Amino acid sequence: MSDCITCENADCLIKKNIKNPSIEKYLDEKHNIKCKKSQQFIMEGAPAHGLFFVRKGQVKVVKTGIYGREQIVRFAHDGEIIGHRGFGSGKNYPIGALAIKETHLCNFTNDIMMKMLHDIPDLTFDLMLFYSEELNRSETKVRKFAQMTVREKVIDSFLYINRKFGQSEDGFFNIQLPRKDFADFAGTTEEQVIRIISSLKKEKLLVSKGKKLGILNVDLLKKEISEHNYFLDS
Repeated sequence: MSDCITCENADCLIKKNIKNPSIEKYLDEKHNIKCKKSQQFIMEGAPAHGLFFVRKGQVKVVKTGIYGREQIVRFAHDGEIIGHRGFGSGKNYPIGALAIKETHLCNFTNDIMMKMLHDIPDLTFDLMLFYSEELNRSETKVRKFAQMTVREKVIDSFLYINRKFGQSEDGFFNIQLPRKDFADFAGTTEEQVIRIISSLKKEKLLVSKGKKLGILNVDLLKKEISEHNYFLDS
């Protein structure tokens, strides 16, 4: 229980409701999980066994697409929820999830979460808002994929990573992803991503060093896809 009280993730739904006296008895039921880099903790199609909250780390959420190709649905970091698409259905996870680097997770089983939601109305309301925002993001992504060019999709993925993880003092994203991950998130090929990165570097909009990538001019990149108004996805 003490780690939830001392947790610094203010946006975590559990942390937001930590002062509610009804929550104390459930915190001892939480499972703490430590994942190594590249370790998968949710298998697509496996029976759902609750919600995961990222205490510290970076996660990618994936789904198998056409011809068995992996599609990255989203990325997650400290305080965010994983596994909510399988929660409440009593069935299976429709997605998979794995740690990008060493990651610490908090897991509440379906039964414990159900009891918490019945017992703590504020937590139920917060989760309802979360699902509403997730639905909005999903609908936005569908429209985006239908209307954007490949270059715009790749630029949008860079802006998403920048909003989600930010950049360090040396000017690179605070997450290192292979070019394939950018391709799987943008819905294109690794070759296309490499070509677009090369073009953006020549245009002085992007900088790279090995796997590291950084945006040199966020405003100009935003301007290129501004007509789509897709900056809500975070």
